[in-house]
Amino acid sequence: MKITGSIIIMAVLLLPLSAVARQIDPLEGLNALRRAFSGINDFTAEITQEKQLKLMKRSIQMNGTVRFRKPDLFWMKIAKPYSSTLLLRDGTIEQKIGTNELSRIVLPPDQGLRQWMTRFSKPITALPDGMKIHADLASGLYTVGITPSNGQIQEVTISFNENGEFRKLVITEQNGDRASMVFRKVNRNQGLTERDFRLE
Repeated sequence: MKITGSIIIMAVLLLPLSAVARQIDPLEGLNALRRAFSGINDFTAEITQEKQLKLMKRSIQMNGTVRFRKPDLFWMKIAKPYSSTLLLRDGTIEQKIGTNELSRIVLPPDQGLRQWMTRFSKPITALPDGMKIHADLASGLYTVGITPSNGQIQEVTISFNENGEFRKLVITEQNGDRASMVFRKVNRNQGLTERDFRLE
């Protein structure tokens, strides 16, 4: 299993909905995402991740936990039999699979977590340069998709509701690999520290 691109930044396709999603203005979607983050200093959650590799006909399903802390830390640990730990610190992703050595990739400067948290610190009045944004809304659930102009990531999509609860994150890479995470048991503002963001 190889490193996916930037997470958190966080972002996703909605869980199955009975209502039909309607397209909304991208700025409205980004500002809804900004408001979702506004009351969150950190969070923890359990996840189910489905990984679809382009070279494989079947997908791999994994369980694990994630942690996030503003402005630039995201940590994910996948349970056995696919044991791995991933740490995103701003724009640098490190991943340890089993007992193997660390793998590392560096994202383009404009795709780091800190950059996004800086954008979300005040109302967004213009779309980020060099990125395509699309947004949908259905029964109080938002979907915001972000397509960078360069880098390893083809698209990041995040789903969340009006109360700021994150539902799902989907990351599609340029090589066709796709990873989706469904969040459950989300606990916000737990007072996470640096000790909670270690590669072990």
